[in-house]
Amino acid sequence: MLTTKQTVLAVVTLCAGIAFAIQVPTSDQISITSNDRSDVLPGFGGAGDEPRAYRPDTSSLDFVYHNHEDMTRYLRATTARYPNLTALYSIGKSVQGRELWVMVVSASPYEHMLGKPDVKYIGNIHGNEAVGRELLLHMIQYLITSYTTDPYIKWLLDNTRIHILPSLNPDGYAASKEGTCDGGQGRYNSRGFDLNRNFPDYFKQNNKRSQPETEAVKEWINKIQFVLSGSLHGGALVASYPYDNTPNARPLLSSVFNSYVSQPSLTPDDDVFKHLSLTYANNHAKMSRGVACKSASPSFENGITNGAAWYPLTGGMQDYNYIWHGCMEVTLEVSCCKFPPAYELRKYWDDNQLSMIKFLAEAHRGVQGFVMDPNGGPIERAQLKIKGRDVGFSTTKYGEFWRILMPGVYKLEVFADGFVPRDVDFMVVEQHPTLLNVTMQPSKPPPSSPVPSESSGLGERIDEHSQQKPTIFTDLLAAQPTTTARTAAITTSSPTVFKSAPSNADLPQYLLNSANGTTKEILQGLKDRLVFTN
Repeated sequence: MLTTKQTVLAVVTLCAGIAFAIQVPTSDQISITSNDRSDVLPGFGGAGDEPRAYRPDTSSLDFVYHNHEDMTRYLRATTARYPNLTALYSIGKSVQGRELWVMVVSASPYEHMLGKPDVKYIGNIHGNEAVGRELLLHMIQYLITSYTTDPYIKWLLDNTRIHILPSLNPDGYAASKEGTCDGGQGRYNSRGFDLNRNFPDYFKQNNKRSQPETEAVKEWINKIQFVLSGSLHGGALVASYPYDNTPNARPLLSSVFNSYVSQPSLTPDDDVFKHLSLTYANNHAKMSRGVACKSASPSFENGITNGAAWYPLTGGMQDYNYIWHGCMEVTLEVSCCKFPPAYELRKYWDDNQLSMIKFLAEAHRGVQGFVMDPNGGPIERAQLKIKGRDVGFSTTKYGEFWRILMPGVYKLEVFADGFVPRDVDFMVVEQHPTLLNVTMQPSKPPPSSPVPSESSGLGERIDEHSQQKPTIFTDLLAAQPTTTARTAAITTSSPTVFKSAPSNADLPQYLLNSANGTTKEILQGLKDRLVFTN
């Protein structure tokens, strides 16, 4: 443990085994012990950290279809049996009055865990696409029965709050028929609206009357800042990512169905969305093969597609999540048959279970942190953006933020009412999330305001409540050089070992000479901004 009078060396481990140190002002009791990481994603740090073979306890959940009453009984019985891992709530009601149940599965089901992300799965937005509904019930069952036996699942639930909405369209499900692979019976809600065409749209005005189910989702994701989301569908085998719509979509004049010319419509985070989609497809038993469900159906390279490149649509839920709330949502088409016979459900579970878990773990990739005022208080609703990526995101009431990013060097742009805008450079590595704490300065500080100390009280609260110890990237713009003896940090094994460079060494150049490939390119870009100290 280090005190406020000491300086922390935040060690950034890079792919070639090199690390560099950055001066970080700290609060009391902030630990940077490198081999004590509750947040490090199993599987990122080495071989052998995979989920165990999936053998769910099916004694209380058979592979059959559950109508709304049966589903409600199962969810209530589960939360009664596992009160420390589950919490059941409703986000609203369908047109016909059925509850839109959500089950939270987490080590902290009733309270938000400071610094740890909320993620979600939504199933059955189209009532006749029933496989996803059952997969999510079995997902709940697997998570709660594996918490004490599977280290991967324990890590996931200790560091994530997973919200599962098995059926967004229970009225449509009630009108659907088992064994029907195609067709539209039960697809829409009871008023005849397609819920996945009912959300506000960025590219075109959506004049469709908003439905109760849609309004419930909008209110839900406005209250909870979700980082990652998957929407389970049926009728194809592919992971489809935003955008679903395009400003240039035009009807085919010869088509009696008023279909549209398909062309890609890519987001600024296309690299991330492709990675998320590939994560699901590559861990699926069949999806990554890209085989078409039918001879007349399209095939998808590697089992993924851009939504608009498949077919454009207006009012989709995944575009709304991303543009309006900064939540990265992917549409997961998990079965060629929309409502297959119940005896096939076990096969679908076997095909999808690993993908469903690996996908959620991606919420721990990229950058996360806090935006604070000079006194360490959180700044709510600060607006953030990654430079070069125009779709932004915001902080929670606790000042938290998350953004899924691939490894690389980035600049975070931060804006908040009453504060001077900030630009902060940071780096993302593969092994674990980057923690970036940003202190904002008032645009017009009060005349009597005391000069804030370099030590922030929030740092202590972060450690106390979240117990996370990810790699820390200091706000480089606020760091001050030091004239004390300097130390280069070179990672040789775990735990990290610090080795002293020659006293007369040019440390940025010292690290560059020790690096190669991508690592050397990254260090070269940050060379002039590194600060070294004892």
